[in-house]
Amino acid sequence: MDFSKIAELAKKYEPDMTRFLRDMIKIPSESCGEKEVVLRIKEEMEKVGFDGVEIDEMGNVIGRIGNGSRIIAFDAHIDTVGIGLKSNWKFDPYEGYETETEIGGRGASDQEGGMAAMVYAGKIMKEHNLVPEDVTVLMTGTVQEEDCDGLCWQYLIKEKNIRPDFVVSTEPTDGKLYRGHRGRMEIKVEVKGISSHGSAPERGQNAIFDMGRILADLENLHLRLKTDPFLGKGSLTVSEIFYSSPSRCAVADGCTISIDRRLTFGEDADLALGQIRELPSVNAIRDRVTVSMYKYERPSYTGLVYPTDCYFPTWVIPEDHVLCRSSVESYKSLFNEEPCLDKWTFSTNGVSIMGMFGIPVIGFGPGKEKEAHSPNEKTWKADLVRCCAFYSALPSVYRKNIEK
Repeated sequence: MDFSKIAELAKKYEPDMTRFLRDMIKIPSESCGEKEVVLRIKEEMEKVGFDGVEIDEMGNVIGRIGNGSRIIAFDAHIDTVGIGLKSNWKFDPYEGYETETEIGGRGASDQEGGMAAMVYAGKIMKEHNLVPEDVTVLMTGTVQEEDCDGLCWQYLIKEKNIRPDFVVSTEPTDGKLYRGHRGRMEIKVEVKGISSHGSAPERGQNAIFDMGRILADLENLHLRLKTDPFLGKGSLTVSEIFYSSPSRCAVADGCTISIDRRLTFGEDADLALGQIRELPSVNAIRDRVTVSMYKYERPSYTGLVYPTDCYFPTWVIPEDHVLCRSSVESYKSLFNEEPCLDKWTFSTNGVSIMGMFGIPVIGFGPGKEKEAHSPNEKTWKADLVRCCAFYSALPSVYRKNIEK
C-alpha cells in the first residue's frame, strides 16, 4: 500500500469535502430532525460510487463498499445540538463561513466534518482497491446521538444484526487517537412533601427544603468519587430542578432534580444509584424520596420509538489491542510522526458499540472537542484531509495485522 499516494488523494479531495461539509452545515439537523441532511448524505455516497446506500427504519443512512464477510464500520452522528443564543455567534451558524484553512458552522466539528472525511475515504477505497477481499466497509450516518448517545447503534446491532470487527468513531479528537471515555447516566431524584398555607409552614413538609439538604450531600459526594489513572475522575452535577406547589403562598409539596453523572472505570449504574440512595439526607426521608434513572422514548424523524434507559457505560480498549496497534501504524505511515493516544472528555456512540456490546472502537475525527456545542463552531480543512487519509488506509493495515 502506497501511503504517500493515499495522502495525495486525500489532499486532492479537500475541495470536495469542503463543499460537502458546507452543504450539510446549511441544513439544520437537530436530533429527531435529521431527514434532509440524511438525504443529502445519501446523494453524496451514491455520487462517489458506493456499492450500496440505504436508510433504515430509524433513519440512519448506511453506505456500503465491498461484499466480504468481515465488517469494518466508520461512524459519524449527523445530528447537531441547537444554536443557543444567536447573539453569541459572530456569523450565521447555518450559512457558516470558509477561509483558506477553516470551515465554520453548526456541526463543523461535532460532527458532520467526520462524515465528509468518511465519504471521500470511501471514494478512495473504492477507486484504488483498498478494501480487502473478505471485508465489507460500512459508513454510517447515525441519528439522535445528541439526544441519546449510542441508541442508534443499539438499533443497528440488535435489529439490523450489524456486528463489525471494529468501529472508527469520527467524533473530533484534536488530532489524537482516542481509545475510550467515561460513561454517563441521567438520574432523577424526586421528593414528595406536604403542602400547607405559607403563613403556617410548620403544618406542612417543604420538599424544596428537603431537596436542599440532598443537594448539599450531592456536592460533597462529587468530591469523593473514584479517580482512574487514564479516564480521570467520576463526577456529578445537578443539571435541572423542578418543583410543585399549590401557589406562591404555600409550602412546596414536590421537588425534583436531574443529575448528570459521569462514570469512570469501575463505576456502573447500580453503584451510582446506590451512592445517592445511601446519602444521609436521602435516608432521613426514605419514605418520601425516589432515586431512579431516566428513560429515553423520543421518536426518531421516521416516527420510530426505540426506548432505552439513560445509562451509557464506560469503555476503554487496551493500548496493545490489534485495533490500537493498527491505528498507530496507519497514523505513523501516513504522517511520519508518533500519535498521542488519549480519551474523550465527553460521551460518544462508543457507549453502546463497546460499552454494551464489546465491539472495539477507535476514535479519530476532524475538529476539536472544545468546539462541540459552542457558538462560532469551526473545523479545519487540514483535519479533513488527514482523517480522510487515515480512514482510507486503516482497513488494509488492520486486515494485515490480524493475519500475523
